[in-house]
Amino acid sequence: MKIFSGIQPTGKKHLGNYIGAIRQYVEGQDEGDPAIYCIVDLHAITVPWDPAVLRSNVHDTTAILLAAGLDPERCILFRQSDVREHTELTWLLTALTAHGDLNRMHQFKDKSAKQRELVSAGLFLYPVLQAADVLAYKADTVPVGEDQRQHVELMREIARRFNERFGPVMVEPEHRIPEVGARIMDLQQPSNKMATTGGSEQGTVYVLDEPAAITKKVRSAVTDSGTEVTRSGEGKEGIANLIEILSVARGSEMDSIEAEFEGSGYGDFKGAVAEAVVDYLAPVRERYAELRPDEAALEQALAAGAEKARAIAAETLAEVRPAMGTGPA
Repeated sequence: MKIFSGIQPTGKKHLGNYIGAIRQYVEGQDEGDPAIYCIVDLHAITVPWDPAVLRSNVHDTTAILLAAGLDPERCILFRQSDVREHTELTWLLTALTAHGDLNRMHQFKDKSAKQRELVSAGLFLYPVLQAADVLAYKADTVPVGEDQRQHVELMREIARRFNERFGPVMVEPEHRIPEVGARIMDLQQPSNKMATTGGSEQGTVYVLDEPAAITKKVRSAVTDSGTEVTRSGEGKEGIANLIEILSVARGSEMDSIEAEFEGSGYGDFKGAVAEAVVDYLAPVRERYAELRPDEAALEQALAAGAEKARAIAAETLAEVRPAMGTGPA
């Protein structure tokens, strides 16, 4: 089974990124044959960006992934722009993608509505590039958050259209969304997903936050006027979010957490969540501090991964080109 997933090198990685995506990468690296993880810098330039910041963010993201436990000897980790087959396949797949399908993408509507500058064609075509990322490797499984479900469905539709017209070349990927932790919410706005941009600073726990900052954010999390630690009932979104976070950080069932804190009130509960999150993220923060300064080593890891990725993607394009009638027969 081939696994593929991509991660944006934009902004600081937060707890939602870590729980919803990065931990899946680490857990899946021995499961995939191979497991392929891509830092999608081409996706990052579909909205306004600074070149120097982008390069720095790629290194930040690489260091966090390695610090979290990704091992380049057990998976393929690379930078998207280093494998040019991604962009070639994107253009070829635009010929099989309906304008109406792209126009219905929720993320395009959301991001374009927030743009104060140019709404680029790249932002509109973002899902086609995302499809090319996955289809180039004939991936069977795509670990994603809940917000990417629509994009994976479009990938499957593009793969079907290709195969119906040109023969069975593409694999229709299946999404893998974690049962717990797929959607971690902002601690101050529990109806909104935790996010690097658009979220509240006090409601966003960053992977590299110091323990004191994590504790302060968790203890000040918005809850409700009650005292019952439960996911059920009106106005319990904030408490439900903290229960889910604690469940992942401890590796325990949410029902058992509710039972443990029955009758204890929110103060003790928030303290336990803060302590668990600090312990959960501490090894990553410490290892990141060791890895991040050596940019040459980070580049070496990305280059080695790109070489492996390019070999796989090139084989797919060698099938796609003649099937579509481009290049020599």
